Amino acid sequence: MPVNEPEKKTPVLYVFFGMIATGKSTLAMAWAKHKQLEYYNSDRVRKELAGITPAESQRHAIDTGIYSEEFSKKTYKALLKRAELHLKQGNSVILDASYQYARNRQSVRALAKKLNCQVYFILCQCSEVEMKHRMNTREKDPTAVSDGRWEIYLKQKQRFESPTELSHTELVTIDTKASLADLVEKLDKELP
Repeated sequence: MPVNEPEKKTPVLYVFFGMIATGKSTLAMAWAKHKQLEYYNSDRVRKELAGITPAESQRHAIDTGIYSEEFSKKTYKALLKRAELHLKQGNSVILDASYQYARNRQSVRALAKKLNCQVYFILCQCSEVEMKHRMNTREKDPTAVSDGRWEIYLKQKQRFESPTELSHTELVTIDTKASLADLVEKLDKELP
């Protein structure tokens, strides 16, 4: 009598996005640990591509150096390539980046469609007061990977394209002010 093989689950691409200091990386890492998935952070990938250590500060003028438009394109392309490797193997994966432009989010959706996998965008938000507090705390942390600071947030706020292209089944918006345990529990109820 043939043994039934377990039904293979469709891989999921989780994208944690939003403006700097909204807690997306903290939540994405917690979700990765909770789901035991590979996790790729844009700041880490960006610095790896530049050949520098994750904690090495790159506090240059806005839109220059490794934060230039060209280097950002390279970073987002690398994120997609890494995600694609896991998804092709049938494994779910997590991406963590601002994804402030609809075109970048569309590239993620195109990859998910091409590989016939599910994609969820988790938009992380919190108050500006909380963001400023987090940036101040991070500035004093010598191990911090992100180079985000208030003037970058203000520029990002002008540029951030609302995710109106995403359907309600693809988008989860979450206020990251709650405890990490509560946030993971909330995501557990809303995501596979």
